[in-house]
Amino acid sequence: MDVSPNEVRIRAIGVVRNGVRSLDRRDWSGVRSRVELRPGVEESLLGLRDYSHVIVLGWLHLVPAALRERRRAYPAGDERLPLQGALALRGAARPNPLAVTVCGLVAVEEPAAGEGAALVVSGLDLVDGTPVLDVKPYIAAYDSVPGATLPRWARG
Repeated sequence: MDVSPNEVRIRAIGVVRNGVRSLDRRDWSGVRSRVELRPGVEESLLGLRDYSHVIVLGWLHLVPAALRERRRAYPAGDERLPLQGALALRGAARPNPLAVTVCGLVAVEEPAAGEGAALVVSGLDLVDGTPVLDVKPYIAAYDSVPGATLPRWARG
């Protein structure tokens, strides 16, 4: 297999449906979303319903090209905070607008006739129509790092 280190091809496995259209939303904790999976993905869900949380990887398709080129920014646009590189921030302004969100898994829905399966999740911070690239189970022993540190500005 000949794979270029500069180009990766990914096919979305699904799309977010939640009716949220505003990119300015700050609190996503009460948002319930449906991740509609493309047909053929349902076999990949075996065992997933046994987890309480999942990690959803999305493609922030509404991020303008100019923001993808921005390499530095102030956290939350606040110039009182130190200027940071795009890779030191969690915002959408980055070379590849990938979203990574831990969210509650509410349900795994079986596919309806002619459609794919779906996941119902809570707290997913992606707007309606966002392509979903992958879903992984959240496993605290692997995904949580006790004692991880933050820079002073990010501690609140």
